[in-house]
Amino acid sequence: MVRLLVTTLFLLTAVFTAAAAEPEQAQPITRVWLTHDTNDPGQLIVNWMSDKPSNSIVHFGETAEYGQTAGHDEQTTLHHVQIPLQKQDTVYHYSVRSGDQRSADAVFKAYPTDVLRVAVAADWQRKDDLSAILRDNPHLLLTAGDQINRLWKACGEGRKDCVKPYAEFIDAYPELFRSIPFMPALGNHDREIRPRGNMPPQLPAYDIEATAFRKFFELPGDEWKWHFDVPEFGVRFVALDFNHISDFGTTWQTCHAFDEQSEQFRWYEQLMKQPQPFVVTLYNEKSSSIRNQAKGRWHDLFRKGTLCITGFGYFAERAEVDGFRYYNTSLSGTGTKYPDPNSKFLASENSYLLLTFDREEGTMTVEIKRLDGQVLDRQEYEKPGKS
Repeated sequence: MVRLLVTTLFLLTAVFTAAAAEPEQAQPITRVWLTHDTNDPGQLIVNWMSDKPSNSIVHFGETAEYGQTAGHDEQTTLHHVQIPLQKQDTVYHYSVRSGDQRSADAVFKAYPTDVLRVAVAADWQRKDDLSAILRDNPHLLLTAGDQINRLWKACGEGRKDCVKPYAEFIDAYPELFRSIPFMPALGNHDREIRPRGNMPPQLPAYDIEATAFRKFFELPGDEWKWHFDVPEFGVRFVALDFNHISDFGTTWQTCHAFDEQSEQFRWYEQLMKQPQPFVVTLYNEKSSSIRNQAKGRWHDLFRKGTLCITGFGYFAERAEVDGFRYYNTSLSGTGTKYPDPNSKFLASENSYLLLTFDREEGTMTVEIKRLDGQVLDRQEYEKPGKS
């Protein structure tokens, strides 16, 4: 009996020792997202996070055999690698690697030559089912602000560089972000580092520079404002930094300056001196408030383009002022309505926008869509000067 017990203990010890000697298998990389960090649709950024500091390698090509590689040796857990897109009207395969961690094969669409589809969403805090956006098969996904709830809830008060809420944001929609290039505009929730409270606090409630947002997302230019052109379709997308403008100059201030002498006003003014045929401007403020700023000059600049989109209100809306269109969209669209005085369409619906650019027809179609894909409002805009 004693001999049997000793033998059993020896065998168990050998099994546990052998198991401990086996190398721990690396977890697959699942948090992957796509962006652009230049104004060139032929360059794409592949982003991901790894468990420990490692190098950054992307394998990519037109098949799962890949054939091309890009990367760098910097040791980091937050990875950004630019890859060239040499072809249009095709599907690219890719996989990322950091040390002994890898991702599964994924695909994204290169930009087209005939019809370009762009989805726009705002107010992502509820983590709704967005399968309708995937069914629309867009080439690009934009936002009108508020990707996350608050930084301080997940990171602790005062932390400016904590990206945990953005990582959780990507985890909520893995298929969406690994298959569609994503370019967000800023909202106030994206930079809230302390509780706002009922009165302006002693210390700033918001990180005006949006440190975590800019660290996590690779975007063109200053990143808190950016523009991105798709020249073949004559379209320019512009993101501005407007939110809670009535709090400017207090410890509730959340955005950069927006007066006539401000950096972003002068930057936008220069952009609009040579606009593309279609210009879509994104921000996260009430349109009826921002268009009257700078003595109404913001509205004058907007009118050089095609339309503005905000996610400030929790409803779906299309308004028209002096023939110019202002849209509001929200994934959380059943809140209190405070409509634009010039509203033409208004609905308490969870919604997003689908913009469709037809190169041959020279048109842009804008649909306000419910999250089940139903079209609530549809308008078609022609390229200026089209006969």
